[in-house]
Amino acid sequence: MTDPVTDPVTASAPVALITGVAGFIGSHVAHALLDAGWHVVGLDSLNPYYDPALKQARLNQLTPRPGFSAEIGKLEDPGRLMDLFATHRPTRVIHLAAQAGVRHSIDAPRDYLQANLIGTYELLEAARAHPPEHMLLASTSSVYGANTEMPYRETDKVDTQMSFYAATKKANEAMAHSYAHLYGLPVTMFRFFTVYGPWGRPDMAYFKFTRAILQSEAIDVYNNGEMRRDFTYIDDLVRAIVALGDAVPGTTPVGDHDSLSPVAPFRAVNIGNNSPVALMDFIRAIEKALGKDAQKNMLPMQPGDVPATWADTTLLRDLTDVEMITDVDTGVRRFVEWYKGYHHDDPA
Repeated sequence: MTDPVTDPVTASAPVALITGVAGFIGSHVAHALLDAGWHVVGLDSLNPYYDPALKQARLNQLTPRPGFSAEIGKLEDPGRLMDLFATHRPTRVIHLAAQAGVRHSIDAPRDYLQANLIGTYELLEAARAHPPEHMLLASTSSVYGANTEMPYRETDKVDTQMSFYAATKKANEAMAHSYAHLYGLPVTMFRFFTVYGPWGRPDMAYFKFTRAILQSEAIDVYNNGEMRRDFTYIDDLVRAIVALGDAVPGTTPVGDHDSLSPVAPFRAVNIGNNSPVALMDFIRAIEKALGKDAQKNMLPMQPGDVPATWADTTLLRDLTDVEMITDVDTGVRRFVEWYKGYHHDDPA
């Protein structure tokens, strides 16, 4: 168990609790909040879904920073989050820890039940006992499921999830809404759209493509390349999360497009680029950054996947004035530079 803040430099700083702090998004958000003068308490289990060494490397960058403290453990462990809330009394909670991955949820659904449902329940119970000023919880664009009308709007119905992962995230939204209604907890749900960039997740397609191309191996291209994604660069995403932290849901919507609940301080917000890119164009950006062409295995669609995503980001702009400013060529180039530096001469 970590100790409450005692450093005189950070003792008066507001406290943010970030779950999944050693993850791709969590570590970037932690750095941004530390830069802004917050004290950050981070929880992560360093689970082996992908290489824990990468998670540890992210954590190693955070550990020396003044104002940062870490707790290693699982969300779903009874009492762990309750103790963290009681000790640190966070004013802002950013819940990013989850079992991620659409396809892995077909093979290991129990992992998603434990981390995404039981873990989020433990978080909500801790927040009920020790209410923060704002709860910010990660959802996913996958909740839009079989919806075909584009771009996706937060006010669209989301009842047709295509994977168990997406179903657990939709359940998280419903769970959080109930706690917002019953206990007055202000909650914002983020619906992320295909986040990429330095320190990214090795299970994501762009990471696999880069590794395979460098090793002169063929890449698997699903749906014969007929896919479009609203790729969102990590720095743009982090700016949006930090800014939305100040947009605490109240009782007055910003317009008819606002997803603000009529019975709770709760809303869902898309964070995407509002500019879908063809998968083949994204692959060409990787080839350009690497200076090497890919060998391609053209394959049918995978179970649980969708052919396209596209975020309407009107609500995000109205709440924060944040614009997505990183184009795909720039974002991919930065990722490739990081990847080569991180792996040095061994791209495995």
